[in-house]
Amino acid sequence: MTAVPWERFPYSYSELNLRTREGEPIRTPVKPYHHGVIIGSLIFGFGWALTGACPGPLYAQIGSGFLVTVATLSAAILGTWSYATYKSIYQTNLVVTLNT
Repeated sequence: MTAVPWERFPYSYSELNLRTREGEPIRTPVKPYHHGVIIGSLIFGFGWALTGACPGPLYAQIGSGFLVTVATLSAAILGTWSYATYKSIYQTNLVVTLNT
């Protein structure tokens, strides 16, 4: 239940009209929507649920002797590699779709 209040924090933060030390307003950037965010989130969530391992401490788990975590680390590396490989293809298709 802590994710919901933290998700709201950047929006309430920007509503306070806070400024930096130089006096510039603090703004929350607006990013364009694309389907890759939903698809990637689902894959990430399913992977987390199936392995039962948080992606953050993978190296610590391996160092502690939980060698089954090597499979999780391998999948994380494969996912990162596939994103880097296919990113330009997805962005090109997204631009074509939005312009038509």
